[in-house]
Amino acid sequence: MAKTSTTFERRNQLLALLHERPGVRVTEIARLLRVAEGTIRNDLIALSKEGLLERVRGGGVPIDDHPALSEAFANRMRVKDSAKQEIARWAAELVDDGDTILLDASTSVYYMTYYLKERHGLTVITNGIEAGRRLAQNSTNTVFLLGGMLNSNGVPVTDLVSDQFLRDLHIKQAFVSSSGFSPEIGLTERDIREAQIKQRMVQMAESVVALVDSSKFGRSSVAPFARLEQIAHLFTDSGLEQAWIDRLKATCLTFSVCGKEGAADYTPSLKEDRHFRIGFANLGENMPFAVDVRRGVERAAQAAGNIDLVLADNQLDGQVALKVAERMAAQNLDLMIEYQIDEQAGNRIMAIFQDAGIPVISVDIPMIGATFFGVDNYRAGYLAGVALGSWVHEQWNGQFDHLIILEEPRAGAVPATRLRSQLEGFESIVGPMEDGKRLVMNSGNTREISEQAMTTALKKLPKLQRLVVLCFNDDAAIGALEAARNLGREQDIVIVGQGADRRVREELTHPSSRIIGSTAYSPEKYGERLIPLALRILRGDPVPPAVYMEHTFIHAVDVMEKQNVENLPSELY
Repeated sequence: MAKTSTTFERRNQLLALLHERPGVRVTEIARLLRVAEGTIRNDLIALSKEGLLERVRGGGVPIDDHPALSEAFANRMRVKDSAKQEIARWAAELVDDGDTILLDASTSVYYMTYYLKERHGLTVITNGIEAGRRLAQNSTNTVFLLGGMLNSNGVPVTDLVSDQFLRDLHIKQAFVSSSGFSPEIGLTERDIREAQIKQRMVQMAESVVALVDSSKFGRSSVAPFARLEQIAHLFTDSGLEQAWIDRLKATCLTFSVCGKEGAADYTPSLKEDRHFRIGFANLGENMPFAVDVRRGVERAAQAAGNIDLVLADNQLDGQVALKVAERMAAQNLDLMIEYQIDEQAGNRIMAIFQDAGIPVISVDIPMIGATFFGVDNYRAGYLAGVALGSWVHEQWNGQFDHLIILEEPRAGAVPATRLRSQLEGFESIVGPMEDGKRLVMNSGNTREISEQAMTTALKKLPKLQRLVVLCFNDDAAIGALEAARNLGREQDIVIVGQGADRRVREELTHPSSRIIGSTAYSPEKYGERLIPLALRILRGDPVPPAVYMEHTFIHAVDVMEKQNVENLPSELY
């Protein structure tokens, strides 16, 4: 009976994971659920037989997430499916709540619907029956399905909606794919009638976003529908050859090459491009995480070739950050990237830059009026909480004596979400907390203060031997571990971190470490996203109000399998 219950719970977790992360592969599912890949494949087969999901190569799709696809459409979805999902994930970031968008009937654009589940209030005009039905499942969306004649693949190829109706909707973006693409001809289609409806989409939208997998490059179909200069942004996959990347870089096109671990954005590099002067005030140069962020920003700025970078150190101090902001505002900057810790100081810092007419990107700590970039706090925390709960369930039979939370009050409500969601994830595995089993301490956002706080906590709880520690960041995790070691109580605690910086990855190589893992923020990759975002703002392109890093929880086993911690595969972090 216990075995049946465990299998049932695991399969429910598997379905929930497929809902949350469309396209996730068997290897990743097995790692997240901490079971063998063969077990996951058997679960997928069983769930498919029960009618709860549809098997696709490398994984599965929940039936309620994948409504009534025609056989022809499902077959098209399987072609270059990984590349299409990678492209769709990044293209979907351009869509904000309340947008009015046009979607074509391609499978590449259909994959975007997986990543639009959390958007609300969309107005969607599409000739894709499948995309329309799926987005209509969200009751806050308004979906207009373009009617007309169907081709042999079930794709509407004529449009019965008037041009005036489309103009009145003030369509922000059209998302389209194609049968072929080349810089000289642009986007092309095999079917002339399908090309005609896409041509109208291009004409009616304020901007056009193309989703073109690498296999389409160099192909030229009979009917062109969008010239290169009509495309605001092109997304392709990491299979694109370098020769094509070089060709595109010499054009006026903004494009992104998307992979599992992220996307590389390329902006036009024409000779008449002006140089920009961008400021970057770092969180604190004594923190490994922040140093990795700064180095990544420097690399990305250098690669862009048209950026002068002005650097400063906020020293993890709100008052210092204010003085830095005053100096930066006098530096004739085009844009400021602000990475500082104090939510209260943030409003005053923004006022300084707004008075100077300088747009701001805030990193990890939101500031009103700035474009936010960084941590998806809820998801990052929840991943860690689930991992910690699973460890307690397996190692301590779900029992623990006390919970210690190392927080950072200065960061404000949004970053505090990562601690609340850690608790939610933890309770989702071990059950609700009992009253009086929680102790909250200030981490100070540093290893030293966290060590002092944890020392105090351990002395308050001298006889307890099963202590669970939730941390604001990896500095807090390292500090907590050092406190326990100094008091000879290392085996009394279990810790999860936030950030997965190089120190924690190093710690995870020790088989007996009481840090069982950390949610990866990939600080070394921040620059790859920050600099293209800054350039889009400076060009006046539309950008979302918040751009988040993707997060993965790194278990000790992930790191211990690698001989060189610094060369971990990117899919691990």
